[in-house]
Amino acid sequence: MSYLYETHLHTSQVSNCGKSRGAEFIKPYSDLGYTGIFVTDHFSGNVSCKVDRNLPWKEWVNRFCEGYEDARNEGERRGLDVFFGWEETFEGDDYLIYGLDKNWLLEHPEARDWTRKEQYDAVKRAGGAVIQAHPFRQHDYIKTVHLSTVCVDGVEVANASHYDLSYDALAMRYSQVLRLSAVAGSDIHNVKRVEEGNVFGVYLKQKIENAAGYAHAIKEGGIERLHIPEGYGSLTGNETVSLPVDIRDENDNSSGGDWRKLLKLT
Repeated sequence: MSYLYETHLHTSQVSNCGKSRGAEFIKPYSDLGYTGIFVTDHFSGNVSCKVDRNLPWKEWVNRFCEGYEDARNEGERRGLDVFFGWEETFEGDDYLIYGLDKNWLLEHPEARDWTRKEQYDAVKRAGGAVIQAHPFRQHDYIKTVHLSTVCVDGVEVANASHYDLSYDALAMRYSQVLRLSAVAGSDIHNVKRVEEGNVFGVYLKQKIENAAGYAHAIKEGGIERLHIPEGYGSLTGNETVSLPVDIRDENDNSSGGDWRKLLKLT
């Protein structure tokens, strides 16, 4: 038996881009047979985070957790597991953090000012996991593709909000060449999009009891397979990047490398 989880979801309580409250997602995901969902609202580095950075840290965290807690409470009522995570942004590159909780955040106010390396080191020490979300996404708000080759545990290789499949094809190749765990997520913002054929996720070999269980699965081979709707398309094919690509090393410094050589495309 395997267990299906949504790994990338935003709520209107916390993310400016969110269109639906946390609780609204519970019934449709439950109806589709999901075991659980992760609420991953935008953290303080992203302009889409609604929570005022000037608030005292405790108040900031309490506000930041409102979407997750709304979903969790409804999940408990309907029997769908809801777990906490977040999505941090640096220079247009995004990272999904799993395995930590509200109490951990309350004890780490420095989290909103970390570098990529500081983030990875701290999350790793706490037993969590860092996934680079949609690393090859190309939109007008992104000036450079930043590849954090070492300060991550895995790569989001399939994202339901992508219409250009080359983004995901490149991410899949990236994860394979670097031997990083591959995950899939919907990056869902609107409950109206939660229907068969539109939502992604991961199947785990074992049911998890908390967010730390997913972090362990990412790092220890507990992901059985990806949930990508039939007909979505292949994660291989025409792989192109029109933006500059910045490859970062273990110290979060630009390495000056060639992305095509990194991905063994030349």
